[in-house]
This record gives sequence, C-alpha cells and structure tokens, in this order.
Amino acid sequence: MTPMAGDRYSVEPSLRALLADLRISVPRVLRRAGLPADLFARPPIELAPAEYFALWDAVEMEVAASPDGGKRNLAVEIGQTISAELFSPPLFAALCCPNLAVAAPRLAQHKPLIGPLRLEVATDDGVTVHCRWPLEPAPPQLLALSELLFWVALTRIATRAPVRPTRVEVVEPLVPAQRAEIERFVGARVRTTGRYAVSFSRVDAHRPFLTESKAMWSALAPDLRRRLHELDASATAAQRVRAVLVESVPAGDSSIETVCQRLRTSPRTLQRQLHAEDTTFLAVLARTREDLARHYLAEGVLPTVEIAYLLGYSDTTAFHRAFRSWTGTTPERVRARSA
Repeated sequence: MTPMAGDRYSVEPSLRALLADLRISVPRVLRRAGLPADLFARPPIELAPAEYFALWDAVEMEVAASPDGGKRNLAVEIGQTISAELFSPPLFAALCCPNLAVAAPRLAQHKPLIGPLRLEVATDDGVTVHCRWPLEPAPPQLLALSELLFWVALTRIATRAPVRPTRVEVVEPLVPAQRAEIERFVGARVRTTGRYAVSFSRVDAHRPFLTESKAMWSALAPDLRRRLHELDASATAAQRVRAVLVESVPAGDSSIETVCQRLRTSPRTLQRQLHAEDTTFLAVLARTREDLARHYLAEGVLPTVEIAYLLGYSDTTAFHRAFRSWTGTTPERVRARSA
C-alpha cells in the first residue's frame, strides 16, 4: 500500500508520552505545527501527510529553540527512550513474531495504519528495511532518522541482545557530531547513499524474539485486518490505480492489465469506476508519471535519461515532449527550481 495525497494517518496517543519522556512540551509543539491544542484529547487522532510532517518538524524546532537544544541528538534520544509500553497495535504485532525476518514484512504490511511511510523489506540475506515516503515532500530528517533507529531499538527490545545493524544508510550527509553519536548508538557506520535503510545480518534476522506470542497475534490480527480493509475501502478507484502505478511504472510495467491484476478486478470494471469519477486510466497514468517525474527531479540524483527510462519512455525526446504537455515547461527548469 502506498501513501497518497488525501490519505489520513493515525497518530498514536503514546506519542504524547514519548514527548513527555523527552522533556518536550506538547502544547508548544502543537502550536508550532499549527495543530489543535486538544489534538491528543480527542482520539482517534488522524493527520494528513503534510500535518504529520509538520508535527515532526515542530518537535525538532521546539528542541532546537530550547537552552540545551544544540547539545541534543534527538533521534538518538528517541531510540534510547523507545519502550514496549509506547508501542501501538501494529508494532505489538511485530513484537509477537518469532524473529525479525518475520516481523519486518508484517510491520511493513501494517505501517500505513500509523504513518505516511512505505517499507520495502528484503529478506534474501539477513533483513534490509528501506524506508520511503513516495510522492510526498522529503520527510523531516528527525522522522527519517528516528525510523531507522526504531528498527534497532525494536530488535534489541525483542531479543534482549545488543544487536548491531550491518549497515545504516541516509539520504544526506549528517554533521560529524550527529553522525558520530548515531554510530555509537547503533554500533555501525552511517553511509550516505541517497536512501534511508537499515540492514541486519542473517544471524540477527533469525535471532529469536523473546516477546513472541501467538496468542497476542491472534488477538491483534482481526482488528488490524479490519483497519487495513477500511483504509483500502476509503480510497477512490483513481487513488488505488495510482498506488499500483507508483510501484509498477518504475518497474517497467504501466499496463492496465497489470493494474487490474493487482487490484483483482477487470479492465472493464476499472474503466467504469474511473469514468464514474470523471477520469480515465490514461489520465491517471499521465498524472502519476508527472508526479513521479517531479519527485525524481526534486531529489536531484538521477539524470534525465534515467528518469525517462523509469517512467517508461524509450528516449528523452519522448519524455521531454510528455513533460512539456503536463507542465508547460522542461524537466531541466523544474530541476533548477528544486535545487
């Protein structure tokens, strides 16, 4: 499942307890984020992606404005403060697993319930978790770093062992002091690779979780399945098509047949649903390609020829022509404005 514009995500009430443990004023954070002062007093707490990011930006700004803000590494403090009592049902579902190799895919499935984040998990040689925020502005660095350190903390809590990841990857270089402190916490080097990811060895991936509980998972699973179903059901046909295309277009397949296979529907039914929403498959495909193109250009990592290839164009000329039809300008000008 891919986060989309218009979606809303739950904020666990335990975040208030985490902020209190970190000596951060919740009222001032909410005020900085432009969110209601009684946000945590009226669950369920649901935020749009922009509001979700604003909340984390506000946490970072509040600490930076404090007298000791320059001395604090908030991402590390969060990693050190995380405890089982702060976990939400999707996170408890991970703790109920026999090991990280099982927990990571399970949590990836349920993560959309608690934030605009997509997790890509590879388990062929140990476990690698790649954190992505598709089609959204770049996430606050604090949020991204905290997500990586969360995986280290989760594994240590569940195994009661001083697990060290084999690799930690970040998008942008960290200042030396911050980098050094994070490396001390995780026990591994932090590498700048253009993505947020954390990897664990095969031994640690299969290290038994002492928190494993089949009974607890049986109790949690029905509610989590219901919430995922409600999240899917609330999306429009265009949003569901877009979610599939965000994954399939860069993989080289933007056909309606592939989309229908993923959505378990027929082309005729899908076209009828899209027509009822005053759009078409080709229109959703074009908009998705445009958004992906803008996303890649804003990241500033890929050359134009590679972006054209990822979007399914045989050459840059065809991509330039399509991009101008969408935006009235060129990829190079959009890239320059994003720099």
